[in-house]
Formats: sequence, structure tokens, C-alpha cells
Amino acid sequence: MKTLSIEVRPGLPRDAAEISQVHRLSWLHTYSGLIPHRPLNEMVDRRNANWWRKATGGPSTLLIIEVAGVIAGYATLGLSRSRALPQEGEVYEIYFRPEYQGIGLGRILFGEASSLLKSLGCRGLVVWCLEDSAQADRFFRNAGGRDACEGMEDFGGKSLKKIGYVWS
Repeated sequence: MKTLSIEVRPGLPRDAAEISQVHRLSWLHTYSGLIPHRPLNEMVDRRNANWWRKATGGPSTLLIIEVAGVIAGYATLGLSRSRALPQEGEVYEIYFRPEYQGIGLGRILFGEASSLLKSLGCRGLVVWCLEDSAQADRFFRNAGGRDACEGMEDFGGKSLKKIGYVWS
């Protein structure tokens, strides 16, 4: 029987090119048809390897999940950007390569991100996602998130509703 290694660890500068690829593949897979074509491609192109290299030393925390040495997904997290909410922590992003979605890795990475925020003293957390992203909605509800607030996000002149899921 073969053993498959799964590791969650901080993202490092040497991971930047692979994280950029995960970002590109996941965003194009997740948001094609939701976010207009041009702004989606501009956002993906902007998050190149140089951007991610800088992000590994930035103010937010970047976690990656490796499966057999391949970066399958990543999460970014830190203090909540929503000062009006009582939740002090926020998972800004959690994305996976399409072929690694739906197999339980999200629960592992989200659990690690939540635990890290709690260990840093954050009480509660919030995650935002586009209302029309059924996959994200299902994931956050299944993880115990409560649909508590909403806002709008502009993508090249198209406003899309986003939902804030909270954990106390």
C-alpha cells in the first residue's frame, strides 16, 4: 500500500511560481462566467510569481497544502478587514487546483487556518465569497459558517453581491 503525504505549511518565496499557477487555474475554473472576462484575466495576470513572492513576506499569513509534494491549494488569512463585524479573524482566500477540489482537502486547510487565527487570539472569523459561487456557498455552510452579512464587489463595472460567512 502506498502512503500519500499531505502537509500544511507556510508558503515560502520558492513556492511563488506554483502558488501563482494554483491561483490562475482555480480562479479561471471558479469565476469564468461569473466575473467578466477582461477583469478576471487582469486579476489573474496581476497575481504572477513576483506578486506571490512578495506575498510570502507580507502582512497576511499564507498557508499552502501539499499533496505528495505538489501544492494543491492555498489560503491567506489575517485580521478581519470588516471593522463593523465582531469577528476578529478573516480567511481572505482559500483556493485549490480544480483536480484537488471536492476531496476533503479544503476541510483540512480551512481547519488549519481557523486554528491558527484562534491561536493568535482572534475571536471568531469571517470569510467572504461571491453569492453566485454555489461551490463556495456549499463549502462554507458545510464547514459550519453562518450567512451573516453581505456587500458588493466591483469587477470592471459589474457589481456582484458577496456574502459574509461567520464563525463565532
